[in-house]
Amino acid sequence: MLSVAAALPTSALAQQAGSNASSAPAPLRAYLSPPKFRSPTLSPSGRYLAVTSAINGRMNLAVIDLETRKSQAVTSLSAYDVTRFNWIGNERLAFSVGNINAPAGEVETSGGGLFVVSRDGKESRTITPTVREIINSGAMVGRGLSYAGPIPGSDREILAAGNLRAASSIDFYRVDVVTGKQTLLTFDHPGQVQRWLLDADLVPRIAVIRERDDELEEKPLKVLYRASPSAAWEQIATSARGHGDGEIFTPEHLSADGKTLYAATNKGRDTVAIFKFDLEKKTLGEMVAAHPRYDMGADGQGGDVAGLRLSQDRKEVLGYTVDAERSQTSWVNADLARIQAQMDATFPNKDVALQRVSSGRTLVSVSAPDSIPQSFLFDEEKKRLEELFVAKTDLKDSDLVPMRPFLLKTRDGLEIPSYYFLPKDYKPGQKLPTVLHIHGGPMARADFGAYGGGFGWREAQVLASRGYAVVLPNFRITPGFGRKIYEAGFGTIGNKMSEDHEDAVQWAVQQGFADSRRVCITGASYGGYATLQALVKIPDLFACGIAGLVVSDLELQLTSTATDFSGSKSAVAYWRRLIGQNTPGWDKAKAVSPGLNTAQIKSPLAMYAGRDDRRTPLEQTERVISDMKRNGKAPEYVFIADKEAHGFGLLDNNLKNYELMLDFLDRHIGAKSRFASEAKSGAN
Repeated sequence: MLSVAAALPTSALAQQAGSNASSAPAPLRAYLSPPKFRSPTLSPSGRYLAVTSAINGRMNLAVIDLETRKSQAVTSLSAYDVTRFNWIGNERLAFSVGNINAPAGEVETSGGGLFVVSRDGKESRTITPTVREIINSGAMVGRGLSYAGPIPGSDREILAAGNLRAASSIDFYRVDVVTGKQTLLTFDHPGQVQRWLLDADLVPRIAVIRERDDELEEKPLKVLYRASPSAAWEQIATSARGHGDGEIFTPEHLSADGKTLYAATNKGRDTVAIFKFDLEKKTLGEMVAAHPRYDMGADGQGGDVAGLRLSQDRKEVLGYTVDAERSQTSWVNADLARIQAQMDATFPNKDVALQRVSSGRTLVSVSAPDSIPQSFLFDEEKKRLEELFVAKTDLKDSDLVPMRPFLLKTRDGLEIPSYYFLPKDYKPGQKLPTVLHIHGGPMARADFGAYGGGFGWREAQVLASRGYAVVLPNFRITPGFGRKIYEAGFGTIGNKMSEDHEDAVQWAVQQGFADSRRVCITGASYGGYATLQALVKIPDLFACGIAGLVVSDLELQLTSTATDFSGSKSAVAYWRRLIGQNTPGWDKAKAVSPGLNTAQIKSPLAMYAGRDDRRTPLEQTERVISDMKRNGKAPEYVFIADKEAHGFGLLDNNLKNYELMLDFLDRHIGAKSRFASEAKSGAN
């Protein structure tokens, strides 16, 4: 799947694009085309810079020699994007693949895998194939490895984690990426291990386990510790499963001396914070990093979020990061704190991320929701800041609008961080056609993903450039905002969760910018479900709906072999709990399945889907169409894209989809709608 010597589409050291504003919006292609450069990462020596770059219509891996300024594309994938990559010393890179355009951020549902390529692209190796390749091989259980960390001092070995020995338990391996040799590091399993922490000598010291054969995930996880390689495992804590069922305790890092555990927990508080845990006394100690509204280190479902910032060898804590309304980092390391202060002053009102290597070079990545990301190289000795490139040259800062934060106050008292966008020429008092975009997941954040916020941010920028106001609400079950908001989502899909979407509409109307007669709801994946459910539940609230990659029948979604997770008992149990289906059968699921209740739909509906989608299979879209036909109705259009799965990766498909969407919106709430005609008649 790797090929060598593909040429970069433009010079790797691109110049800053001009910023002169234009009265006409930028072409649709400029908003939808992938960035030319993404995720810049310095090699340990600081000589080489790896990026993902738009090649073959996908984000491929490229390397820039910062001394010669020569660039080299080292992969040329056409079916996947490179989603994650890490340097292995200074000569090789490990990477995995997936789709960067999924509704809830990057996904690897049919991709994943673990691959290695040399920095010149001449050598490559597959450590673990993609999920799709594993399925196509006829394997009953997906087994593989993923990158887990570096081996300090080695330019050919990595730590990899995977389920090669036991399908439901994780092992750690030391992998030689040149020969492919795998050396097992975790011999004895004290249970079904979900997470390991190794000490500085690569000895397993912390294990997070579930009870053997506890596939329905009803009991808390156990956090175990052993004082030495020969010592017995002993329990030091428990952690909820992240199913709205208690306090999270996630081990994050072992100190170099092995005496202190850094853990992310919401014990006794709402948001998850980072604490020190004394392994000798077995007690929770000092809280070292916390935010009153945002989780750090782990979220309410136990997923990893920004928190600890570690040194290249992962032995030293350098600082702490929180992904709040904007990313914020507090450095413990004095040099990094000084550089951060300098760069924050140089780039006010921007998110400034640093990566510093031992050579004294620091990569400075600058971004904001209303500006194109830029990358700079800071030479500490010469006190020189050199621009390397901008992420896109076909789009300018003047083509973007701010992502404005607001607190969504729900009718039952939750306060949930959310966002809205207004066109550049908006004047107070104007009532605009407004789009409510519901994020996917639903266990994701609306501002998660690429620069500015990913899937929803992209749609919002496109629509704002065409004169629409856009509201991107988060809602109950969204992780990252503390335990109260996350846990409030369980058992509320289709009812209270949908009411949060309705409350976001009322907020926009009360603010004065949204015309209550001209509000359309859109979204993909869970957002597609929410769109259908909104048109069923409150038929008169929305003038239209655009539902993508939908879930329409929750029972079918959780029982069909076409769905990629329906064979997992634990995944199905989680979703039953999320739905509130706590008794045998599917009565509650059916009650909130909009594909079974389309007779209630009054407003125009449009739909889109990927033909090869296994996360929300095409049968979910077909269920809506067949149910509507029984009631003498039909979606206004259905765009089914070939060679696409859960999110469109091909530019031509994205262009067609947005052209259809813009025309649909224009006719129902925009310039060609009856509302615009009424306004024109009134003016005359």
